[in-house]
Amino acid sequence: MLNSMTAFARRQADTPELQLVCELRSVNHRYLEMQFRMPEQLRSLEAPLRDQARRRLQRGKLDCSLRAESKAEADVTELNRPLMLKLLAVLEQVRRDAPEIHSPNPMDLLRWPGMLGEPAAMDPEHCGPDVIELFGEALDALIEERRREGGELQEAIAKRLDAVGKIVAELQGQAAGIAQDVQHRLNERLRELAVDVDPGRLEQEVAILAQKADVAEELDRLCIHVEEAKAQQDGPGPHGRRLDFLCQELMREANTLAAKALMPEMSTRAVDLKVIIEQIREQVQNVE
Repeated sequence: MLNSMTAFARRQADTPELQLVCELRSVNHRYLEMQFRMPEQLRSLEAPLRDQARRRLQRGKLDCSLRAESKAEADVTELNRPLMLKLLAVLEQVRRDAPEIHSPNPMDLLRWPGMLGEPAAMDPEHCGPDVIELFGEALDALIEERRREGGELQEAIAKRLDAVGKIVAELQGQAAGIAQDVQHRLNERLRELAVDVDPGRLEQEVAILAQKADVAEELDRLCIHVEEAKAQQDGPGPHGRRLDFLCQELMREANTLAAKALMPEMSTRAVDLKVIIEQIREQVQNVE
């Protein structure tokens, strides 16, 4: 079963002191890349959250937004005095080294991450288990959404693989008459030019042209790649990189087929093949 790399999930939880909101967004990416936006007071929880996501996701760019809002009244907002004293000490050292720098604006100090808030409520040891549990619930929802969309991707890819198989079967029927078609074309051309050619030499030229236009090998490999792609979809994941490689191989064979095609009908179907394979490749870019 395929999993998509594109999904969104949002979960919310209430504790006696905080309202927690976790939003997860994921898009396609070559590797697993994660970005966390969260209150600085809870930054120490980022490592276990990353580990939890890494155990359950293989690929994709994951964007996590975690908000924690205090339920306390505004008039009980506390100043993080230890943090303020440390920051003022650093600013004093800077002022001694660069006297031309002005004193800091008090409002700028208050905007410093962690300067205002509820130290007890935002303590990672106090609310950490709730945050980790909420992240796990959001991750469950995200994975379920990726599976749902992955099922739709699998259906779309399977339909296009079937279309590729039908075109290949059609071309295999046309390829069986390449030698006869080449000989017919040469005879018609010679009659137009009113030229006599030695029959032995004509047979030799027909054999050479038919050998150059032989696409049986390319069609066989297209069949093999289509069957492998179908089997890969039903196998264990991750699937994206393997399917992307098979799309490259399918396009390689289709290009060779188009270059060898002598009959207009075969050239047209080779172009149709390339269009469908490109559609498959675009869908595969979203597969985990």
